[in-house]
Amino acid sequence: MGGVSVKKIYMISAIIVIIGITAGISFFVIRDISAKVPDDISLVTMHDKEYVFGESDKKLKLVEFMYTYCPDICPTTTLKMNMLKKDLEKAGVYGKNIQFLTITIDPYRDTTDRLKNYMKTFEIEDDGNWLLLTGDPKNIKQDQQEIQELANTFQFQYRDPGDGFFVHSTFVFLIDEKNKYIKKFPMGEEFNKEEIYNKIMAEIQ
Repeated sequence: MGGVSVKKIYMISAIIVIIGITAGISFFVIRDISAKVPDDISLVTMHDKEYVFGESDKKLKLVEFMYTYCPDICPTTTLKMNMLKKDLEKAGVYGKNIQFLTITIDPYRDTTDRLKNYMKTFEIEDDGNWLLLTGDPKNIKQDQQEIQELANTFQFQYRDPGDGFFVHSTFVFLIDEKNKYIKKFPMGEEFNKEEIYNKIMAEIQ
């Protein structure tokens, strides 16, 4: 009898754990589906022009969070995004149906000039369809908070441990014409441009 009771306890415990895991997964799925960039978030482009999300073009956007001093995963992601861009150009949808946004998490160091140099380094064509965003130096503290709020929208976590090399999440995000979350994809070596390309084309069609 004692053995049966222990078995029942294990079974009940296992059921509780499964329910808890399922509830947790459901929470994250619902959170992601409902994620939307606040309309009033305002940053500046690499050309020092104001960019307000609520006034942005009604197109899909692939959003990359990065910082230019990143030694590995950020530059790898940017390189692969540029390869994806070429595929989307061949399909005739880049600029017409989708834009890229690269947002620095290090606005103090990543000035507009540094972002322009970053574009040159990675041979990103300055055609108005791939915007690099940072904070306005005249309003840097508030804009740093805006970037944090923007990252929080997608649960993109980052922090500077004190050495200037940020610890951060490793996802890029596809958002719709209303700046609502569609899907996230791994950064760096795990960035699968074919998967992202197929998802973008499916959303357009």
